Amino acid sequence: MDDKIQGIAQRIRGMREDLEISVAEMAKLLETSESEYLEYESGKRDFPFTFLYKAASRFGLDISDLIAGSSPRLTVYTHVKKGRGLPIERRKGFKYHSLAYLFKNRLAEPFLVEAPYDEKADKGEILLSSHKGQEFDHILSGSLRVRIDDHEFIMNEGDSVYYDSSNKHGMVATGGRDCTFLAIVIKDFDGRMD
Repeated sequence: MDDKIQGIAQRIRGMREDLEISVAEMAKLLETSESEYLEYESGKRDFPFTFLYKAASRFGLDISDLIAGSSPRLTVYTHVKKGRGLPIERRKGFKYHSLAYLFKNRLAEPFLVEAPYDEKADKGEILLSSHKGQEFDHILSGSLRVRIDDHEFIMNEGDSVYYDSSNKHGMVATGGRDCTFLAIVIKDFDGRMD
């Protein structure tokens, strides 16, 4: 994993420098201090999922370019076999599997997400983030405690939610077991998710 983090960090630093974007601008965009941003860029910190989306959008890249170091090429369809999505471990134990990472110029990002149950996280405050666009989440197994701004609710197998993801939102597995869900992140009208 450390090699993967280092690779992503190098690509982010390289793009920022190539595009002549200041550390201050990136830190502001990513809602972090300049020193924290530099820790990410040097590979000392693992990347939150929203961080990668916002950085890729600012650079005019597909998120696959930052994560995998290669661009998607397919334009008619992409077929992903079970267990073959591009794995992304970008949020405190959550495992994201990109299900369309090979498709060029995606309007949405579909992910299979595995949220492990963690009693401490379930009992605590939910970590919130936001990004442009909209999101659809559908529970495949387990239960998820979801917070969108000041609204909090439990989702069970078969439940779904659609929301404006520019609102602060977050989720944790609940009910004593892991949760698996389909998350579809839809880009904003201008094609951005930052």
